[in-house]
Amino acid sequence: MRAPRKTAARPDPAGQVLRRFRAVFNAVRNHFRSVEQVAGISGAQVWALSEIAAHPGIGVGALARSMDIHQSTASNLVRALLESRLVASERGAEDQRAVHLRATARGLKVLGKAPTPFVGLLPDVLRRLDEATLKRLDRDLERLIRELRTDPRGAQTLIGADD
Repeated sequence: MRAPRKTAARPDPAGQVLRRFRAVFNAVRNHFRSVEQVAGISGAQVWALSEIAAHPGIGVGALARSMDIHQSTASNLVRALLESRLVASERGAEDQRAVHLRATARGLKVLGKAPTPFVGLLPDVLRRLDEATLKRLDRDLERLIRELRTDPRGAQTLIGADD
């Protein structure tokens, strides 16, 4: 008499997706750790510093828009960069309320040590995906977010920001 045949276990689709999310989050977390170990500042600060270095004279509002984050998050990043003397600010000549930012020599040195991509691993990879994939991801993640019943304002907070 033969032993009953084991049937292959059906893969659990929810478990598979959960493992894929873990892989993504772990890759992002490892990148942030690497950035912080090498550069000595957070990945979010490196991104902000790289935007300021690439656009001397940029204001906090424009920085927030370029990073697609809330202005208060950008302000917190800038404050930390100013305190570390990686960035300098100057008041506008015509409008004293306007603040213009520039990377200092010290900031450029830190940026030179920092691992790339400066924008972070996930934004960099997303920018390289084709439009059809991005649309599909957007639609599917929108449904997931609806099911989570999460506050949509959380979308403007950086992963790894220490504010």
